[in-house]
Amino acid sequence: MEILTTCARNHFSWENEFEPGAFEEAGMTVHRFSTVSSGRHLLTRELEMKLQRGDRLSPAEEVAWVNGRLRVPDLYLRLLATALDYDAVVLSPYLFWTTIYGVAASLERAIIMPCLHDESYAWLSIVKESLSLAGGVWFLSEPEHQLAHRVAPSLSPHHDVVGAAVDVPEHYDPSGFRARHGLTRPFVFYAGRREEGKGWTQLLGAFERALSAGDLPFDLVTSGVGEPNPPAAIADRVVDLGFLAAAEMPSAFAAATAVVQPSTNESFSRVLMESWLASTPVIANAMGEVVAWHCERSGGGLTYSDELEFSECLRFMATAPAVADRLAQMGREYVLSNYTWELVLDRMESSLERFAEGSRE
Repeated sequence: MEILTTCARNHFSWENEFEPGAFEEAGMTVHRFSTVSSGRHLLTRELEMKLQRGDRLSPAEEVAWVNGRLRVPDLYLRLLATALDYDAVVLSPYLFWTTIYGVAASLERAIIMPCLHDESYAWLSIVKESLSLAGGVWFLSEPEHQLAHRVAPSLSPHHDVVGAAVDVPEHYDPSGFRARHGLTRPFVFYAGRREEGKGWTQLLGAFERALSAGDLPFDLVTSGVGEPNPPAAIADRVVDLGFLAAAEMPSAFAAATAVVQPSTNESFSRVLMESWLASTPVIANAMGEVVAWHCERSGGGLTYSDELEFSECLRFMATAPAVADRLAQMGREYVLSNYTWELVLDRMESSLERFAEGSRE
């Protein structure tokens, strides 16, 4: 296996921070290619605003939008020259230049792992074309698979729901985590980007209403990037831990009474899996098809449709801890039965074998 990627470290700026060239990392060859800025930042911002409003872009505007954020010409040229040397070229996620142009360069060798969300970007005709032209598609969940059929009715016939793998921690230290971070009250935990698109603002509003409606014991503890900006009325009940080290995250999940997932833009939701592995139940936004699907299949969490239901979910966690524990155990069994590395790699390898056989016919 070889990895073709950019020299960027930050997906907001796409500035080149690594050296270009071929390197050996973890026993694999990594080819890094420099990103190139279009310099058309004003046009890109205008097109982005149109997409955010839900406006339709013309074909020319779609191409301008894809090219306006970053381009990686040398990676594209490399794929043009070598794509047929590979059994498969796996490209992810769906909306970036590297995937859109990588499919065009690889065609029948391309497998897209789109991480598709029901958002304005997904309905671009250039995305529909990529999902149709690629030799195959790998999905992380069944709702993502169904969305892809709506987005691209002529979806590549070679597609599979392979899921995603999560590491199973060997050790949790919930009491040590609470002591290290000075957490003396029970808490519900949010991990992720603190931004509108991930439901953070709506979560703050729901939490504020829940606290005002009754005597709930929980703080809202959060870790991730972005400013939390809690309302003044609940600022003393929102604890920002900043960006936690990866080794600290399992204990964060284990220390929480529940993990909240307000995002509707998910194709898999690793946060749910990590919470359940830590034997912690989840409270998830019912408007998110993927997270609601996981909760229904596993029985490991509660879903809410509005602020009142969110308050009731918190009250349930506070008053029925034994039942909440049973939910969490069902969630853990669900993850271990579906999303370990062994199981997911078996599904991927089986799909790759069929894909390679078809490409040789």
